[in-house]
Amino acid sequence: MNAGVARKRTGAAAPVAAGPVLDIANLSVSVRGEEGEREVVSNLSLTLARGETLCIAGESGSGKSMTALAIMQLLPQPAARILSGKIRLGDTDLATLDERRMRRIRGDRIAMIFQEPMTSLNPVLSIGRQLTESIEAHTSLSQAEARQRAIEALKAVRISEAESRLKQFPHELSGGMRQRVMIAMALALEPDVLIADEPTTALDVTVQGEVLELLRDLQRQHGTSVILITHDMGVVAEMADRVIIMRHGRMVEEGKTSDIFARPQADYTRELLAAVPRIGSGVGRQPSREVETATPANVADVKDLQVRFDLHGGFFGRVTRRVHAVEGVSFSIAPNETLALVGESGCGKSTTAKALAGLVPYSGDIVIGGRNLAGLGRDERKAVRRDVQMIFQDPFASLDPRMRVGDLVAEPLVIHGIASREERGQRVAALFERVGLSADQMELYPHEFSGGQRQRVCIARALALRPKLIIADESVSALDVSVQARVLDLLKELQREFGVAYLFISHDMAVVENISDRVAVMYLGQIVEMGTRDQVFSNPRHPYTRRLIEAVPVPDPAQRRSRFARLDQEIPSATRKIGEAPLKLALQDVGNGHLVAAGN
Repeated sequence: MNAGVARKRTGAAAPVAAGPVLDIANLSVSVRGEEGEREVVSNLSLTLARGETLCIAGESGSGKSMTALAIMQLLPQPAARILSGKIRLGDTDLATLDERRMRRIRGDRIAMIFQEPMTSLNPVLSIGRQLTESIEAHTSLSQAEARQRAIEALKAVRISEAESRLKQFPHELSGGMRQRVMIAMALALEPDVLIADEPTTALDVTVQGEVLELLRDLQRQHGTSVILITHDMGVVAEMADRVIIMRHGRMVEEGKTSDIFARPQADYTRELLAAVPRIGSGVGRQPSREVETATPANVADVKDLQVRFDLHGGFFGRVTRRVHAVEGVSFSIAPNETLALVGESGCGKSTTAKALAGLVPYSGDIVIGGRNLAGLGRDERKAVRRDVQMIFQDPFASLDPRMRVGDLVAEPLVIHGIASREERGQRVAALFERVGLSADQMELYPHEFSGGQRQRVCIARALALRPKLIIADESVSALDVSVQARVLDLLKELQREFGVAYLFISHDMAVVENISDRVAVMYLGQIVEMGTRDQVFSNPRHPYTRRLIEAVPVPDPAQRRSRFARLDQEIPSATRKIGEAPLKLALQDVGNGHLVAAGN
């Protein structure tokens, strides 16, 4: 990456070759809140060898990220502080440095990749400016040389057209591209230690596989030591040399990855491993209902659905191109059935869901409960919406922070004029109990719940109108693995109890296999494969489906992949010029209702 360009460090002396690169001894971190000061990291000790990957795993609130922020001296001030302990990077104790001296080391000898790149990148500065400012701050390179180093860093993380990317802004890049920029920024100065805090949690499974492979390649090239923070035990098995399991701020287990997975000692470690969804565990499981062909009794019938968005350009702002977000999609969902809609970000999954819920304009036919939405008036559409409810990916963003959660769950009943005030209160209390919350919690606000509890509130709200169809749009992707397992079990229990149908949208094939009856795979706004769960997972026919399945990290270090499978060709764009014909992928029946797109 350095291409022979000399670099002058401005930080403290480089770490000696012997001994660990990073040595943390008896670290304790506290946070001050309304109820006083409490420890969030307690007496933690660890070492990191040169070229080693150490994974710190555990659920949200276990102290993983606070440990990383303490190492980087980025604890939120004045609420958080280091109570005690040493953080030695080579010969330097980071815990004793002032901000001026720490700034020389941060980004140079030790760097960090944050979980959400969009909140870490400055939206008003170009990618090039953000890359070069850290290079210029830590080296004696000229502006032109720093720009060349930035281009080399982008090429190293496999970003195409690296030179032109320097002119772009964060919002012009996809999530996977932004994460690659963050990695390029962190590795541009070839640090001794790289801390990656949940670097793949928000990414599609295929992009996740590419990012993990990229980290391995760059680590091999530069001998960088990596601390990988994650709650995904599949990622741990794929990447780690050693593992530390944390819970409630304390280390509960530590050891080699192979030992942790083969012979876990702590009960909590065994719980984490047991909760991991695994490809193959759902094949052969009896579906929640017998899958039938489309009939008038279906909850939903979608035929030739199209959703297109205009793009304006030129001096007069005319429509010059269209994004074919959804193109010719057809499927049906029967009562008590779960149809999973899978694919990468941008494939049209969420747009399909929004069309089904009447939230975006579309063409084609959407029939809910025997009524075609296209021919309905405003009042009739409102009545149909009682039968279709949504659970969104981010529960915190979908709950009004100014309202009590009891009122949020009751709001759909109020909008549709259902029941008296007293009856609504009773129904909401019953819903809270049903989703594993107590009626006493109805008076609390969203911020007073954990992520898993907030998602349960969203499920209760979706059930309030007793709908026939619930659209779950990435409803568990942001949850810890154990919380995710509990929410999936809850969804299946509610389906058995109420007979509700699900359109379950996800990019996580292991989760899909766990909950689905049928699976539809989307690619470039079109369905390229559809069949029963067993058909799609046991015998995937489309190369894109196989790629999605192969990209799922296997929670077994013995099955660690040496390389990540890639598509043989670049993914074409779903954007077309005005008058240009859309890409057509015709579905063909290859037997027993297993449909596969031909000609791709």
